[in-house]
Amino acid sequence: MTGSDSTATERLETGIPGMDELLGGGLRRRSATLLRGAPGAGKTIFGLHFLAAGVQADETGLYVNLGEPVEYVRETAEQFGLAIDPVKFLPLSATGEEFQSDETYDLFSSAEVEGPSLVENIREEIETVSPDRVVIDPATEFRYLTADEHQFRTQILGLLDFLKNEEATVVLTSQAAASMPDDDLQFLADAVVTVEDGDGRRTVAIPKFRGSSTRSGRHTVTISDSGMRVWPQLDPGRHGRDREQTTLSSGVAELDRLLSGGLTTGTITFFSGPTGVGKTTTGIQFMSEAARNGTRSVMYSFEEDTQTLRTRAESIGIPFDEMVETGTLRIEEIGPDELTVDEFTSQVQDEVETEGAEIVMIDGTTGFEQSLIGLGTDPMGPLVKLGRYLRNMGVTGIVTNEVHQITGEFQATEQKISHLADTIVILRHVEHRGKLRKVVGVLKKRTSSYEPRLRELEITDDGIQVGEPLSELRGILTGTPEWEGTTGQ
Repeated sequence: MTGSDSTATERLETGIPGMDELLGGGLRRRSATLLRGAPGAGKTIFGLHFLAAGVQADETGLYVNLGEPVEYVRETAEQFGLAIDPVKFLPLSATGEEFQSDETYDLFSSAEVEGPSLVENIREEIETVSPDRVVIDPATEFRYLTADEHQFRTQILGLLDFLKNEEATVVLTSQAAASMPDDDLQFLADAVVTVEDGDGRRTVAIPKFRGSSTRSGRHTVTISDSGMRVWPQLDPGRHGRDREQTTLSSGVAELDRLLSGGLTTGTITFFSGPTGVGKTTTGIQFMSEAARNGTRSVMYSFEEDTQTLRTRAESIGIPFDEMVETGTLRIEEIGPDELTVDEFTSQVQDEVETEGAEIVMIDGTTGFEQSLIGLGTDPMGPLVKLGRYLRNMGVTGIVTNEVHQITGEFQATEQKISHLADTIVILRHVEHRGKLRKVVGVLKKRTSSYEPRLRELEITDDGIQVGEPLSELRGILTGTPEWEGTTGQ
């Protein structure tokens, strides 16, 4: 056994990627954590990760098993690649050796009832093993061995005090259910961790953690062949760095003129307009020009596959393949129900903080809303958080926003998220004399002045072309413009 009273503030890693970030470094040493969840939520896997992390830290572990047989638990650990061979098991389930004997066990101390005491049995094992980490799975099974709630609480509290005096850090699991409330266990525990399913995903929350702050909210949990992983919610306020703002050119002189030189780096720009008007192509144009200076971009496509994007870009002279090959552009296709929102934002964080992406493009707010799992009742809320994160990190964000109404009354966005944008570039279809044309203009730009006029936009084999200001055209934003005079007709 290691440690002393001063170790109570030390942290023990759970061994679950992402979980310790929520816990401020891990579980507190000599604490008792109640892990709650319905059957199949992943409580046993959590406990096995915790014990395996102890093995890696050269700590002793004890698994008090009141549920599945020992062989099943060990097979589960092996399935997820968790090395727990040195961990000692105390099998007290109905299939355990003690319960197969003629003896009947009680939770009470031996002074209170006749017959062997389960608590005393556990205490003897702890004194023999002297464990640093203990998992009791599930602790709620103790209820079946008590006459009333008072005796249950008294004995559990005594057991936890004994474990703490032995300097053990304990994880107790609870089969949380309406038919078996565990309010008393929550009260006795130093920390409470709840794993549950909802919104099509498994999540974890920490409603209680004595002596330390934790990350609030529900965070995504996934279980794969490599075990459990937690994907913390993106909290923009926890991230930031100082970066000098510069101007990002499109490489198209007239488009840059509309924007007083280009986009301001470290800000969020919306390209807003109906389908087929050139939002994605215009965004790629800015990334193409950035690639000339070695700037790395990542594009998340929610609505189009990579081959379509490649064909479109190459057809107008944007060196798509070259950008991908040199690493100045990465394309990530995100399909429907492929990722939870927390997995997605974690990917963006990795691209920014590890891979050095300086431009992040979200291609399709509609696809974003329809594809990610766990967006909840405010599907655009996570996008707003992501925009704030990019801004805090000095990363340029480009968002394509589809306005479904091709003509008629103008609106910048349909999701009422225009407040997120520092710059809004509008692209619009107009019809004049039976010909469908496109126009581009700047609706707002917080960081500088801009040209308040609309220009014609053409996407040709030679690339994006922006014409002179359409001074004689009125009512463009209605979709049914009228010419004044004869110029330009």
